[in-house]
Amino acid sequence: MKFKENLSLMLMLMPYVLLFSIFIALPVAVAITLSLTSFNVIQTPNPIGLLNFINIFTQDEVFLKYVLPNTLMYAIIIGPGGYILAFILAWMIAQIQKGPRTIIALAIYSPSMVGGVFISVVWRTLFSGDESGYINALLMSWDMIDRPIQFLQSPEYLMNIVIIVALWSSMGVGFLAMLAGILNGNEELYEAAYIEGIRNKFQEVMYVTVPMMKPQMLFGAVMSIVGTFTNGYIGVALSGSNPTPQNAAQLITNHIDDFGFIRYEMGYAAALSVVLLIMIWVFSKVAYRLFAERD
Repeated sequence: MKFKENLSLMLMLMPYVLLFSIFIALPVAVAITLSLTSFNVIQTPNPIGLLNFINIFTQDEVFLKYVLPNTLMYAIIIGPGGYILAFILAWMIAQIQKGPRTIIALAIYSPSMVGGVFISVVWRTLFSGDESGYINALLMSWDMIDRPIQFLQSPEYLMNIVIIVALWSSMGVGFLAMLAGILNGNEELYEAAYIEGIRNKFQEVMYVTVPMMKPQMLFGAVMSIVGTFTNGYIGVALSGSNPTPQNAAQLITNHIDDFGFIRYEMGYAAALSVVLLIMIWVFSKVAYRLFAERD
């Protein structure tokens, strides 16, 4: 009987183990293996040990001067910023009636589904570097400038615009998870909390809502971390080039694409992807420490 139970358990887990191995474990193992080689796609990979990692942190001036600072700044602003904004919006939407709530939630969530289309059409039109750009046209009509500003080609403006667009498009599944957690909260806990002395909405959120929905908060945090570190297409979509102008909005994912699919230095690109994986893992551990349930 015990053997049959173990066999049935293994059969039930087999689809997950198979999918995890094919789409996660195997690609990670291949990336780590390639990161220890010099590989140009055509010739056989040549083992070079840790040389790629040594070059990343000692020889890659673009990575040290632009990519790493840009990625960390982007992650610190967009990660917590988008996460807090998602929670605030979810809590505010949860306070209104079902009909308007559904429409507003869909409107907030939709940019995360069609972000690439909106970036290439709406945001590039807004910040276009000629008189047809709405921002330039508005500034010129107010006599604030005498000629169009190249917003999407200027290092002075590009990263700030990327951050604005990233915050606008960061309301994804994490936002929906938080909204679901708030809407499905136990009303008895709120009643008990007010009996115990809670006096306002802020205390309600801090002492009841947040502790009650820690699983949703953890899920939202992990999704925000992964999305932030892997969301490098915005700068390229806005500027129209990779690398971005003067590396102003160059993130680590753009750096990986540059070496992997433009220069075809796959070994070095794999090493950069391993560095990205470690960064995501470290920030995810921090999120687990903050929001994971403790026995």
